[in-house]
Amino acid sequence: MAPDRSRRSFLAWTAASAGAFGLGSWTGCSPQPASGPVSAGDARRRFKAAFSNAGLKATWCTHGIETAKCWGDWLGVDVTVYDSQFSIDKQLLDIEDMTTKDWDFVCIQAYGIKTLEQPVRKLIDRGVPVIDMDTRIVPEGQDIGLWTFVTPDHEKQGEQATEALVKAMGYKGKVVHTQGALAHSGARLRAKGFHNVVSRYPDIEVLDEQPGDWDINKVGKIWDDLLVKHERIDGAFLHNDDMAMAAVQAVKRSGKARNVVFTSIDAQEMGINGVLNGDLVVSVMNPAGRIHWTALMVGYFACAFGQKKSDVPNEIYIDNPVVTKENAKSYLYLMENRMI
Repeated sequence: MAPDRSRRSFLAWTAASAGAFGLGSWTGCSPQPASGPVSAGDARRRFKAAFSNAGLKATWCTHGIETAKCWGDWLGVDVTVYDSQFSIDKQLLDIEDMTTKDWDFVCIQAYGIKTLEQPVRKLIDRGVPVIDMDTRIVPEGQDIGLWTFVTPDHEKQGEQATEALVKAMGYKGKVVHTQGALAHSGARLRAKGFHNVVSRYPDIEVLDEQPGDWDINKVGKIWDDLLVKHERIDGAFLHNDDMAMAAVQAVKRSGKARNVVFTSIDAQEMGINGVLNGDLVVSVMNPAGRIHWTALMVGYFACAFGQKKSDVPNEIYIDNPVVTKENAKSYLYLMENRMI
């Protein structure tokens, strides 16, 4: 059977299976009997995939990995997880370890750009499809043979979050911009999106742009200091929900009546609940589940159906909706059931 026809059969099977499994089995993430596209050669055997992302202390990374493991169970892909623990050195050692083992495909979210190039090249040279997720392993335009790059539009996310922030502030006031890790290509683009917007509003004053490095303890300390240094902070954009909620908690424990408007990126469970309870005005979704799921499916199609690298776009862009009080519950449902 031709690869594209096999994929159509697979998609028809998954649509039918969703109804047969019921919501309980989907949320429980229990493996289902193999009754899928068995006509496609290798689809009967289980596959081995390695996943590495920035650090499982981040809710975004955890949700993405949990989604990949759930779908891997359903599809017959054994997912091995490497936790980089927000350390460039640790992630480099992890990827080096991957090169000593056999994998059907590998999916990586790099903690820093150009930090993993050499071991990744080793995997590619062995013929292992390497799928880049969310953060560039090498700079844009450099071709080392990566299978594809699955990513949201980070610059647009920064623009969306910042536009919502300045609108809620009445287009004037003092703002704080707490960034992610500066070596992270996505954080760089989010910062660019922030500046694209604030440059259009002369009555917006930027007080601080320290990097929080995705670390809630570091962000808590930064914000404790900012709240002492600045009597007035009108709004803040933080590069992810975890950091945003750490800043919210810093404001609450300061004991001062401050009306700080917060926006963030990720829209994972913490962020969506923050929107629902009013701690955040919006959270722009960086769909961890969909990004990790897409990377898993691209690898699965390569292994199970013989899809070639030339069949896959160099970049696969994932949508990033703005989560508001009006739509938050629908996105929470999709996230809880491993669909986004």
